[in-house]
Amino acid sequence: MTAVESRPAGALSRVPGSPDGPGDRPFGARVKAFVALTKPRVIELLLMTTVPVMFLAAGGVPDLWLVLATCVGGYLSAGGAAAFNMYIDRDIDALMDRTSQRPVVTGMVSPRECLVFASVLAVGSTAWFWFLVNPLSAMLSLGALLFYVVVYTMILKRRTTQNIVWGGIAGCLPVFIGWSAVTNSLSWAAVILFLVIFFWTPPHYWPLSMKVKDDYERVGVPMLPAVAGNKVVARQIVAYSWAMVAVSLLLQPLGYTGWFYTVVAVLCGAFWLKEAHGLQSRAKSGITGAKLKEMRLFHWSITYVSLLFVAVAVDPFLR
Repeated sequence: MTAVESRPAGALSRVPGSPDGPGDRPFGARVKAFVALTKPRVIELLLMTTVPVMFLAAGGVPDLWLVLATCVGGYLSAGGAAAFNMYIDRDIDALMDRTSQRPVVTGMVSPRECLVFASVLAVGSTAWFWFLVNPLSAMLSLGALLFYVVVYTMILKRRTTQNIVWGGIAGCLPVFIGWSAVTNSLSWAAVILFLVIFFWTPPHYWPLSMKVKDDYERVGVPMLPAVAGNKVVARQIVAYSWAMVAVSLLLQPLGYTGWFYTVVAVLCGAFWLKEAHGLQSRAKSGITGAKLKEMRLFHWSITYVSLLFVAVAVDPFLR
């Protein structure tokens, strides 16, 4: 793998069109930039897997103050992880079209400011969970942050095609955090939902990576679609999709959910598999470009996980 040329930190704040000094960085824009460091759209998805699990763990409506405390702590923790990621990856972010407008790249936030901001969020979120939720949730939250920053961003991302597979574990841990926030323990139900997200992550992210594989090729990051053909990627997507759907159906026979969740899981899983096999069929036929329609599965993946976890939250009220 070709190494990415590192740039001096100062160079990143002088890209064309970037602010040159404090006068070019108005307060409102700076606030938006710091919010952007936390990747709020990604955090929305993480909270979507945390809150419903709290309803399942409580067997109904959990303490709403606890839900609020868990959501705030989750936002701070995931936001800190995202900010660390933008600090570490600022060299390749500057070269990729998809990430070229991130705050550290444009100079709206300096690398040092980003690092300090990330550190404050990491420490603050751990303390928040420890004192307002419970120590187990605090340790799980800190573990998720460290796994994402150290294992995924610093070790796996630039070294292996399995980066998103094992690095995705960090995105699975909010399930454990939601369950432990309510029960101060873990259970097999949480493990099953953890595995659903584990098997969901590669077929969720790889279609997007297929769309922007030129970015990854340019910076030498071995995301699977950047180093393997569409046929190989689509075959892997189908394999993980079947595993995900199979695991999602384990909650009902093990007695954790009832008929409503099962119906939603079957219907959503069936549609997912239809889309995954459709992508594989187009890839096998040698279709490329817009006609490959890889983003259809990416967009559906977000809808799928949202509907599935809403069903997790609703199911206790229908049993």
